[in-house]
Amino acid sequence: MAKYDYNLIVIGGGSAGLVASLIAAATGAKVALIEKHKMGGDCLNTGCVPSKALIQSAKVAHQMRHADHYGLKPRQPEIDFKSVMDRIHNIIATIEPHDSVERFTGLGVTCFSGDARLTGPHSISFSNADGEQSLTARSIVVATGAGPLVPPIEGLEDIDYLTSDDLWQLQSLPKRLLVLGAGPIGVEMAQAFARLGAQVTLADMTPTILYREDNDVAKIIAGCLTAEGLDIRTEHKLLRFEQCDGESTAVFDHRGEETRIAFDSTLLAFGRKANTHGFGLEELGVTLRQNQTIDANAFLQTNVPSIYVCGDVTGPYQFTHTASHQAWYAAINALFSPVKRFKADYSVIPWATFCAPEVARVGYNEKDADAECIAYETTLYDMADADRAIADSKNIGFIKVLTKPGSDKIIGATIVSENAGELINEFVIAMRHGLGLNKILSTIHIYPTYSEANKLAAGVWRKNHVPAVAVKLSTLFHALRRRL
Repeated sequence: MAKYDYNLIVIGGGSAGLVASLIAAATGAKVALIEKHKMGGDCLNTGCVPSKALIQSAKVAHQMRHADHYGLKPRQPEIDFKSVMDRIHNIIATIEPHDSVERFTGLGVTCFSGDARLTGPHSISFSNADGEQSLTARSIVVATGAGPLVPPIEGLEDIDYLTSDDLWQLQSLPKRLLVLGAGPIGVEMAQAFARLGAQVTLADMTPTILYREDNDVAKIIAGCLTAEGLDIRTEHKLLRFEQCDGESTAVFDHRGEETRIAFDSTLLAFGRKANTHGFGLEELGVTLRQNQTIDANAFLQTNVPSIYVCGDVTGPYQFTHTASHQAWYAAINALFSPVKRFKADYSVIPWATFCAPEVARVGYNEKDADAECIAYETTLYDMADADRAIADSKNIGFIKVLTKPGSDKIIGATIVSENAGELINEFVIAMRHGLGLNKILSTIHIYPTYSEANKLAAGVWRKNHVPAVAVKLSTLFHALRRRL
């Protein structure tokens, strides 16, 4: 008789949990997946998918207003916000089968619906319509994700605030929207709602928006947002909310003085907090980091040897693609350790902010390299010179590549451009496989495309690194040939 019901139990049916269970099933393991809410997790239901759908609708509205940039008569779009939201939910429904119980059952995963709780190093219990059930496994993967961070703020209980979780239930466009937090989520949503017709104020306590990015990146994006009518308030520390005569007001400290911003709706975009409480971690003594994510070693194993972790609940990067990346390591290590195990590799992690223009990055930027005292050379290519970007009237931005001094080895790249999220992938591949800028330069790129700008950036590096003596000798050679 088997000692355990399963080889692996996965708690959480988001990006990390789905991939972990799929990997386990593909190896022939018996695997159970427990999800308490909706399969697909935040990415499908409240994150990546709905936000990008909203951004696309907002982009079309913006293009209609500015059709004169393309030789056409501009039109003021008639915004039917309910239809915009209906489109978003239809898109979610279209993608849902990719993450469905039916699909994963067909792939060999036993799926359960319920609120799982760890009851031991090898056991969980959960309850649903069928009552209380218990399962055991040799190993368990915790992939419970994260949720919006809602810090304690005076007066918050008196207002109807929004987060990235419940934003998608709106049925009418807020007239005055205050977005608190100018990170990727805040910037994306602020621009999208402004393009749909809301009067948007974007506030943050940091000196710039997108504070993790280089200052030249933040400056370009702030300029574009301001040009579109957004009111950007940096160095604004939120103190409290007030209600006066039925109007909601946020009170800030701005350089030692109180300022007030009235609003109809406010979106809290302060970041995300790992889901670590209420399902047995504390009772088992699973260690948490200071930021309340689950601590794990290089193999994604917690201090309880049979329990592994992946995705937003452990970090350090809270991206869907990173969650999927970690899930492979967590599943394989949980199933095959100590016979064989692998250290999770975070050496090349890309990400993007889908504002307009987009911002994408992989590896180091100047801010991070300076903070770690890493030597680098900077190569900059201005998208104002990119032919396809010019043809599309989308030539705002740049490609910035950081290389090892005296070498074409790439240690980081930042792109501000239309389609930056697509453009960055060439640098991701190059860094992952040790290809330098000379390899990109020697690769034929289709003309006219945005990706050609990557090659042109490599060309800038090459031009700046041609030895002076080689240029001099070549000049003398050609002069000599003219005489013969």
